[in-house]
Amino acid sequence: MKRLLMGFLLLALAGGGCSINQIVVNKFGNALAKGGGVFSSDDDPELIRDAVPFSLKLMESLLAESPRHPGLLFATSSGFTQYAYAFVQQDAEELEGRDVEAALAMRNRARRLYLRARDYALRGLDAAHPGFADQLRAEPKAAVRILKKDDVPLAYWAAVSWAAAIGIIKNDTDLIAELPQVEALIDRSLELDEAYDHGAIHTFLITYEMTRQTGQGRPAARARAHFARAVQLTGGQQAGPYVSLAASVDIEEQNRKEFETLLQQALAIDADARPEWRLVNLVMQRRARWLLSQTGNLIASDDR
Repeated sequence: MKRLLMGFLLLALAGGGCSINQIVVNKFGNALAKGGGVFSSDDDPELIRDAVPFSLKLMESLLAESPRHPGLLFATSSGFTQYAYAFVQQDAEELEGRDVEAALAMRNRARRLYLRARDYALRGLDAAHPGFADQLRAEPKAAVRILKKDDVPLAYWAAVSWAAAIGIIKNDTDLIAELPQVEALIDRSLELDEAYDHGAIHTFLITYEMTRQTGQGRPAARARAHFARAVQLTGGQQAGPYVSLAASVDIEEQNRKEFETLLQQALAIDADARPEWRLVNLVMQRRARWLLSQTGNLIASDDR
């Protein structure tokens, strides 16, 4: 980060004028947008918890100067979504048993962050396809037909952050009414690039299929199909699919045996085996440990 800031300063000193400043902002934005690997390979989630807000605010400052920068819009959307999940929503869930009021305040904060993330992703899609956001709200399934494979990253993060904002409290009827937009975005993303980011779409759909109102067949069967594909695409080296299936399907089916087995599989993954997934695996393993500690509260019997 220090080298990026020094480079930014040197570029700014190299010339003046609006055009030069815009070039500087865009170059620095490109560097920041590509810098996620530094965070994703870190082995200290608490260090990242403290570092990410500065990075996010820096990206927002650059977006104020270059509001249509595609890399910055993607990085800011994905960054706010992941920060809200890993360091706000999970804290709220773990706190709820001790302080309901404080946990609710944290859930509301997470929802605001998710909506901020959604808006950046939609802005990126609007930059690529003018008027897209308005069309999406009016005719979701028709609007997404314009999207191409290159749009999948922004469409994916728009859907994930939007769904998270809806699901974290479930008390906003206006937000709940926007589920068709979420489904249109994620289904089009799946159609265009089902292997995106080593199965990220499938991992999301493990959970989402359990609440989808329009799917065919049993929700659990659809979720399990996405789980199988996510494990295949990650080589079984990401904890997320195991945690998602346990937390969605097994709690719904009250399947204690599989619940515990899946979470133990998540914990058995070597976070250092794939450095680029180290942080996400550590975050999901933290969730796996917490879910295991709550087994008696989440699953009533162990008959299976």
